[in-house]
Amino acid sequence: MATPKSVAFHTLGCKLNYSETSSIGRLFEDAGYSEVDFNDGADIYVINTCSVTDFADRKCRQIVRRALRKSPNANVVVVGCYAQLKPQEIAEIPGVDLVLGAAEKFRILEFVDNLSKAPGKGMVQAGEVKEANTFTHAFSFGDRTRSFLKVQDGCDYKCSFCTIPLARGKSRSDTVESVVENARKIAEMGVKEIVLTGVNIGDFGNGTEVIEGVRPKKEAMFIDLIKELDKVEGVDRIRISSIEPNLCTNEVIEFVAGSQRFMPHFHMPLQSGNNKQLTAMRRRYRRELYAERVAHIKQLMPHCCIGVDVIVGFPGETEEDFLETYRFINELDVSYLHVFTYSERPNTPAAEMPDVVPMHERRKRNEMLTILSEKKKRFFYENHVGETRPVLFENASAPGMMSGFTDNYVRIEMPLEEGLLNSILPVKLERVNAEGLMEVSEGEHAGV
Repeated sequence: MATPKSVAFHTLGCKLNYSETSSIGRLFEDAGYSEVDFNDGADIYVINTCSVTDFADRKCRQIVRRALRKSPNANVVVVGCYAQLKPQEIAEIPGVDLVLGAAEKFRILEFVDNLSKAPGKGMVQAGEVKEANTFTHAFSFGDRTRSFLKVQDGCDYKCSFCTIPLARGKSRSDTVESVVENARKIAEMGVKEIVLTGVNIGDFGNGTEVIEGVRPKKEAMFIDLIKELDKVEGVDRIRISSIEPNLCTNEVIEFVAGSQRFMPHFHMPLQSGNNKQLTAMRRRYRRELYAERVAHIKQLMPHCCIGVDVIVGFPGETEEDFLETYRFINELDVSYLHVFTYSERPNTPAAEMPDVVPMHERRKRNEMLTILSEKKKRFFYENHVGETRPVLFENASAPGMMSGFTDNYVRIEMPLEEGLLNSILPVKLERVNAEGLMEVSEGEHAGV
């Protein structure tokens, strides 16, 4: 009997990519392939790429080399956002055999069986992004602790710095019924937490935000989706991965505040605390709306964790503009920042804008906000010292340790107890250590 072919995966980028890699993995499994670790020898390597990173090309090359060091005769397939944006460039990377675009990646099995390891550049199967006009559902399943569930794809927003619409196409969504069915499947697998993912999940149902209280004409909106998911038995926790502030409506905030399953944790991209930059970025809100959203969340859920995306060094951002952003964020009651240094993206309006900020200045601003983020996070953690909160336990990267997050996204770490993994138990939060982790005393959680 022939040994089944093996396949290994490597994912770059966001939670959405992880959900799609996992679903592509199940396609291979259903076709009789065995999945192996990327560091082991495999017959086929699939690399799911991201276009957000500054070093997409370099990272892709490094991973291809790593794969071929393990298995020189393996076939290498590259998919994802970078594959849609620059397919010919990837095809020229030595060792790449196949490049699949956004509309082709879920048809991967149609192509891989006919691959050969012939010398020369890779074969490209990447049509125009407008061909990516259907929704393919996906969810991740790995460590049985949490699953990333894809509910939406693509984006109709035209932010001047972003290539995602070029890489993933127009906004499109799953149906409420299909998402609920996938949530039930995830629950049956023993997963305790679902994270809802997409490019612009608040745009679920496809359309625009509520304008002057009038709902757009669509079968269901994001609020309808989360109300139905809240009824799914067997899932203890649901998180919203990231939602635009103009789509994080008061109705959504108030529903989460009253839900037992949706966690008190929002991640809302701000990008700039300066209305001048927000206008140039073509964002669909002003900083005043962002501040209103944060205030409403904290009014209803004082314990809620709020994460913020921010871009520094956007064209035209003066020192005073940046300091205005710094002051605005410093005064916001938020919990942590994800800070991105602006980098030029081909075929975006921002790449052609004047008044380019020198790279050394961009890096300095990134460092300032990164330090502010650490202060914000420590302050948020210290505000919860002495409380007892539920923690979902999972393996930590450090040997002999386990970690976990509270309902409101405070990370704890403690000595490993195998029997507690994938359990949700109350833990007393004792102190914040020098590394910024919350410590708990042994014996302070249920089950010990």
